[in-house]
Amino acid sequence: MIERADQLVLEFVSKVADAAHGRMRPEQRLDFVRRVRERVDEERAGSEDAKAVARILARFGTPEQLVDREARRLAGQSGESPQTRVFPVDDAEPPRRRSTPTPPGVMHYRQEARRHLADRGGRKPSAFSRIRDAAMAGGNPMATDGKDAWSIFANNRRETIGLGLFVLAALLVPFRLPTVAIFPVPGLIWAVGAVVVLASEGWVFNDRLIGLSAPVAAYLFGGAGLALLRFQGDLPRFLIEFHGVSGVMFIIGTAAGVTWLIYRLFDPPPAPPSRTLRVTR
Repeated sequence: MIERADQLVLEFVSKVADAAHGRMRPEQRLDFVRRVRERVDEERAGSEDAKAVARILARFGTPEQLVDREARRLAGQSGESPQTRVFPVDDAEPPRRRSTPTPPGVMHYRQEARRHLADRGGRKPSAFSRIRDAAMAGGNPMATDGKDAWSIFANNRRETIGLGLFVLAALLVPFRLPTVAIFPVPGLIWAVGAVVVLASEGWVFNDRLIGLSAPVAAYLFGGAGLALLRFQGDLPRFLIEFHGVSGVMFIIGTAAGVTWLIYRLFDPPPAPPSRTLRVTR
């Protein structure tokens, strides 16, 4: 976990340095990259949680946006136009790999990625690989740490257990299982899953609330709405109709809630900044 958090910071700072190449003078670029790293470390405050670090980096904006702001600041000091302030590459400047050596951790992951791509080059992708790639097609690489769906679920076991309990509860609805006291078995399983989801840290509170309320709202309001369509002024008839359709609506609501929670697990929203993030001298 610590290695993944450090890797996110190193990759972000490296992208900032790449974006600044040719936009600033060599000494300005080195100073800017140093200040970006110090600002990131300050906001990080020693956190080793990869998700928290990813949200912090997202609050800074993209590397290109950071460089654009710094270029405008430098242009404002010199009176030049920021659109034309693009410096030629200094022949005397040593290559970036020489001036900023690639950290061992970055080199290790690059080598692993090359070997993985080389292994896949001669093989036809499996069905699971195609499903995994499709699942990650819309993911935020910074938020997901560049991992695939399997890695995300494996690294968020509590969240995965909660989602699994929701799915199990929905699958058991069609079966006429005996009740425990007065509570149906699917309802008890869903309640345990709700406790697990509420105790999970992979989602913000609003996302957890949406995931939990979707099946409840579908069960109550969706079931009642469909029952009213067949309501003929007879309350027992209404209860029979509600009992007949509410289970289906609960399954649909659970599917919607689980889908939302999985989406937010892959691509969590950036945390709102508590104060303006600026890289200053």
